[in-house]
Amino acid sequence: MKVAQIGSGTPDVAILAGVHGDEPCGVRAVERLLDEHPTVERPVKLVVANEKALERRVRFVDEDLNRAFPGDPDAKTHEGRLAHRLADELEGCLTFSMHSTQSYADPFAIVDGVTETATELCRQLPVEAMVETGAFAEGRLITEVQTIEVECGQQGSETAAQNANRLVRAFLTAVGALPGDTVERDLPVFRLTDVVPKAPADTYEVFVENFTEVEVGTPFAAADGEQQVAEEPFYPVLMSPNGYRDVFGYAAEKLEVVEAPTAAD
Repeated sequence: MKVAQIGSGTPDVAILAGVHGDEPCGVRAVERLLDEHPTVERPVKLVVANEKALERRVRFVDEDLNRAFPGDPDAKTHEGRLAHRLADELEGCLTFSMHSTQSYADPFAIVDGVTETATELCRQLPVEAMVETGAFAEGRLITEVQTIEVECGQQGSETAAQNANRLVRAFLTAVGALPGDTVERDLPVFRLTDVVPKAPADTYEVFVENFTEVEVGTPFAAADGEQQVAEEPFYPVLMSPNGYRDVFGYAAEKLEVVEAPTAAD
């Protein structure tokens, strides 16, 4: 784990990258911050988490770090021990954690709860939506530390790296670490309600778009050509043919759209 800081004092804001070793976009954003070393108005901690997985260019070494919290200093797995150290390192920090995905090209945010802080910050970020994890947060960093996760774009793409840089600077501006103004946007808010399992197969297909409602009776995915049909309406989130080993992704409900204030406000 690599830990650095910009600005003097004790940070209560942190930027986190490299939770997964096959998602380098956030690492590049952190490296750029370190190279440019901007003058900040409050100190910021910078953390690159799973260096061993990053070196091997794999998602994890022994287990998914973002399912290993709270961790244990005596855990048998690399990520189990690292989760404990990382939670200690980030304690007391509002943490901005950058990821990428195989399922969706546009950035979106993931939070543990639809709080005033999360909503206020996320509507100042260039994201398409905010997703509450609901009952599916077990083992994730957001159960231990106040965290806003962002999916920056398609895994391994140059666009995801560019988005990560844009997102981290918007976040640092929103929390008052960098000078300047942010652009407030309308923010659709979703809550995960279920996982969408997939049976063992040689080929998988997904027929629907993430964050677009799937109506009852609509075929939304297939395993070896056998279609799955929606039994009730839902919004797909993180859904892709090959992103996860045993699930297509998640079903969600749409809670609201938080509208940006008008100029008159």
